[in-house]
Amino acid sequence: MSPVLAGVLQLLALIVALGLSYRPLGDYMARVYFSEKHYKAEKWIYKSIGANPDTEMRWPAYLRGVLAFSAVSVLFLYLLQRVQGSLPGSLGFVSIDPDQAFNTAASFVANTNWQSYYGEQAMGHVVQTGGLAVQNFVSAAVGIAVAVALVRGFARSRTGELGNFWSDLVRGVVRILLPISVIGALVLVACGAIQNFAGIHEVGQFMGGSQQWNGGAVASQEVIKELGTNGGGYFNANSAHPFENPNGLSNLFEIYLILVIPFALTRTFGRMVGSLKQGYAILGTMATIWLVFTGLMLWTEFAGKGPAFELAGGAMEGKETRFGISASAIFSVATTLTSTGAVNSFHSSNTGFGGGINLLGMQLGEIAPGGVGSGLYGMLIMAVIAVFIAGLMVGRTPEYLGKKIGTREIKFAACYILVTPALVLGFTAVAMALDTPSNSMTNSGAHGFSEILYAYTSGANNNGSAFAGLNADTQWFNSTIGIAMLLGRFLPMVFVLALAGSLAEQTPVPETAGTLRTEKPLFTGLLVGTILIITGLTYFPALALGPLAEGLAA
Repeated sequence: MSPVLAGVLQLLALIVALGLSYRPLGDYMARVYFSEKHYKAEKWIYKSIGANPDTEMRWPAYLRGVLAFSAVSVLFLYLLQRVQGSLPGSLGFVSIDPDQAFNTAASFVANTNWQSYYGEQAMGHVVQTGGLAVQNFVSAAVGIAVAVALVRGFARSRTGELGNFWSDLVRGVVRILLPISVIGALVLVACGAIQNFAGIHEVGQFMGGSQQWNGGAVASQEVIKELGTNGGGYFNANSAHPFENPNGLSNLFEIYLILVIPFALTRTFGRMVGSLKQGYAILGTMATIWLVFTGLMLWTEFAGKGPAFELAGGAMEGKETRFGISASAIFSVATTLTSTGAVNSFHSSNTGFGGGINLLGMQLGEIAPGGVGSGLYGMLIMAVIAVFIAGLMVGRTPEYLGKKIGTREIKFAACYILVTPALVLGFTAVAMALDTPSNSMTNSGAHGFSEILYAYTSGANNNGSAFAGLNADTQWFNSTIGIAMLLGRFLPMVFVLALAGSLAEQTPVPETAGTLRTEKPLFTGLLVGTILIITGLTYFPALALGPLAEGLAA
């Protein structure tokens, strides 16, 4: 079987698996957030944190809950790393330095999971399971909660109430993420992923020295790493490591985990607003971009020219032979079009255009299908922009889902789409202008610039993958990328929740002959075009200096 045919078959199998999951999972998540019943375990959690799950919140109160919970999470994870050397199960590892502890705490709480350390050489069992794995669950649940709050803003009228953050957070963990993770961990163990609390042990000699590995609760952390679009690896090699991702079956299953909730949330959205066709329109937009990017990545990784490419059958540098080019390309697109950041190949070794596709996927805002929750609310923001543009073209006040998109609403949407590019381009410009950050680049020229651009794109968009030729374990990068991750995660949430509150207060507008039909394929095409044009106008100059220049010079 040719590698190209193998890639097509894997892609088809993935689409079938996602299609079979779409309806039951999407409907189930809608029932979770519609339900007024609280499970016994949930009541115990509410009582322990002093929250009343039945109290409705307006958007400022909902936002305070998001920010307060996340701030406490950052502080807890920071302190846990700082005292690691005194904890049992530390495997002899010392406490983490302040700048790296801040970076890691910000990273995992912001659902970015950027790592400037070697996982198997820095973090013990307590930090891995009690700190990082816990944040993999709750940071993902925060994203879903904010998305659900925005959907309620579209669905409700004449009220500013968006639900209860604490209830949405707990339900996301207890009813959605935890049950799927238990099943998924068993699947990964069956595929060969490890699950233990073993210490460090030697496994033989390697290049004249002893080779050591430490065990860990890898399968259970791996499944929520992918399911919650987190991406932080237990080992430095991430999903290229055989303990995390043993074979082709586990690789395909992990891609499925990355995509299943973000895609299924579009059906949840359709259920909650009372129109499944609206959900299908958003799904169509996400699926179109994902399939086009996957096709382009497969093409550019197979189409490289030169003796090395011809002998290997494509761009095999930096890829695991047990996965090959096709599985690596599909994985890399899935991970950069969502906020996952997990890698099963070395993104820095992609062709120039391949690296550019990964960069552009993040710069779209990771909305196809995007992160858990963040992909849906990011796409809905772009839908608001699209109907506004359509309204300008026909001279009519824009409407979306029966809500007028006025001056206030479009200001919130505009602020949302400006935050991340400002962080990415601002930090990249400063880093390139200073001597100390640029000294961390392994490569010069276009690829070296791409390393820095990729780092801040990944951080501000809460992705977490890297062009790992960059030495990011410095005080500059740990601090600035940490700041970019926090601002890139929580500033957009401010505008999302403010928009949700504004929409919920409105009186629904009756549909007329002039209303834009946002459930039609025409709107899907308009939305795809809006996303590509806005992203192109924002990032094209930077992309031209990096991956485009590298690709054209190859």
